[in-house]
Amino acid sequence: MACSLFLMAVLSLALFVPAAQAQLTLLKISVDTFTNPSSQHKSEVEPDTFAWGSTIVSAFQVARISTGGGADIGFATSTDGGMTWTRGYLPGLTVNYRGGSFSAASDASVAFDAKHGQWLISALPIGNAVDVSVSRSTDGIHWGRPIPVDRGGGDDKNWIVCDNTSTSPFYGNCYTEWDTPTIFMSTSSDGGLTWGTAKGTADHAAGSGGQPLVQPDGTVVVPITGGNGLIAFTSTDGGATWSKTVNLSNVTEHGEQGGLRSPGLPSAEIDASGKVYVVWPDCRFRTGCSSNDLVLSTSTDGKTWTAPARIPIDPVNSTVDHFIPGLGVDPNTSGATAHLALTYYYYPVSKCGNTCQLDVGFVTSDDGGNTWTAGQQLAGPMQLSWLPNTFSGLMVADYLSTSFVNGNPFGVFMVASAPSGGLLNQAAFTTTTPLLASADAPRLSSRDDRPVPNAKGDHVRKYYDDEWRFPIPPSSKHLKK
Repeated sequence: MACSLFLMAVLSLALFVPAAQAQLTLLKISVDTFTNPSSQHKSEVEPDTFAWGSTIVSAFQVARISTGGGADIGFATSTDGGMTWTRGYLPGLTVNYRGGSFSAASDASVAFDAKHGQWLISALPIGNAVDVSVSRSTDGIHWGRPIPVDRGGGDDKNWIVCDNTSTSPFYGNCYTEWDTPTIFMSTSSDGGLTWGTAKGTADHAAGSGGQPLVQPDGTVVVPITGGNGLIAFTSTDGGATWSKTVNLSNVTEHGEQGGLRSPGLPSAEIDASGKVYVVWPDCRFRTGCSSNDLVLSTSTDGKTWTAPARIPIDPVNSTVDHFIPGLGVDPNTSGATAHLALTYYYYPVSKCGNTCQLDVGFVTSDDGGNTWTAGQQLAGPMQLSWLPNTFSGLMVADYLSTSFVNGNPFGVFMVASAPSGGLLNQAAFTTTTPLLASADAPRLSSRDDRPVPNAKGDHVRKYYDDEWRFPIPPSSKHLKK
C-alpha cells in the first residue's frame, strides 16, 4: 500500500492532561484535520478498540456531521503495548480522503484475524444509502480500500469479530453483524476479502447494537438490544445458520438529562474459557429509577444468563448517573480470576437539567466481576455545549471500548474542552499508563444489593436506531424501556 498514507506520530500532537483522582495522565491520540463544510470541526466520537500481541488498534468517527456519520473513519494504533501511537484516516472510504465515494462514514468496529494476519475495521459508508464495509491492514497502520460486506442500504450498528482460537473448527472465520433493524450476519473465511450472503436469526429478530464474540470451540454468541431489553443468539456451525434469540435480560433505564445522545447499548467481551460478560446501563437498583448504574450479566453458552448484578461504582444512594460503558476482559484470564476493566461516562448529579457536567471514569475487577474497585475519574468535567450536535442529541459516543494488551488495560475515549476560534475541541484520548488499581485499593461488592420492586424506567425508545431512521411502530413494545 502507498507509503504516502497520511500518518502522524502522536508524539507531535500529544496533549498531556493530569486527570484528577485517578492519578493517570491522558494522551491525545488523534485530531480532526478535515475542513469539509458539512462537518462540525474539530470533533471525534465513538471509539472501538481491539488488541493482539503488543498491538492495539482504535477506530472512530472524525469530524461529526449532524445528519449522520463523520467525514471519515480515523484510527490510532500502538504497536508497542500502548507506549506510543500513530494515527491516520481510512483511505478510499469517503470523498474527504484519498478517493472515496461516500459522503460520510460511521460506526467503526475493530477486529484482528490471526489466521490470515489481517487487522479489520468495519464501518458504515453513508451515501444515498447506508452500507457495511471492511478495511484491511497487515500492521494496523497502512490500510487498503474498503471492501463491501453488504450493499442492501439502511444498515446500522455494525460490529465485527474473528475466530482466533487455532484449535477451533472455524479458525479464521470473521463475523460481521448489522441491523436494518432486522438482524443480519455475514461470514468471511479469507481474511475479509469476500463475505457471504447476509443471514438473519432463525426467528427473524430485530435489534440494534449487537456485539458478536467467539468461544474457544467456535461457537459465536451475539448479545444485542431487542425483545424486552436484551436478547442473544448463537451459531455453532461457523455462521452457516443462526439460532433463535433468547432473552438475556429486561432493561429498566433512566434517560440522561441535558439532551445527551445516550442510546443504552450493551458492551460485551469474553474471557479465555469462553464466558461472555455483558454490561449495560440500568436503573433497577435505584429508588424511583433516579439514575443508571452499570450492571453485569454473564453466560457460558449464550443461552442462559445470570441475573443482572450492579457494578458498585458508587453507593446505590448516590446522585451519580452512569452510562455508555466500554468493557474490557483480559483474554488470557478466566473465571474467578478473570481481569476486567470498564470505562464509562457519567454525570456526578443525575438531575442536572441544562447544567449537566460530563465525566469519564473507570473501575477494575480481578476476580471475574465479583468485586470492583471504586469509580475513579479519568477526565472532566465537560460541558455538554462543547459536544457536536446530532438530530438525536449531543454526541460524545454511542459506545466505548477497553482492551487488554499484554495484560494491561487501555481505554480509548473522547474528551472535550471549550471550543476555540469557532471550532470544537473534542478528540480521542487514552492514558499513558494502563488502567490499573493499586493492590491495596478497596474492593467493593454488590452481592447484597437487590432491585427495587416494580422498578420502572423513564426512557422509552421511539426509534430502532440513533439516527431516527427506523421508527418503532406504536403497537410494538419490544424496545420500550
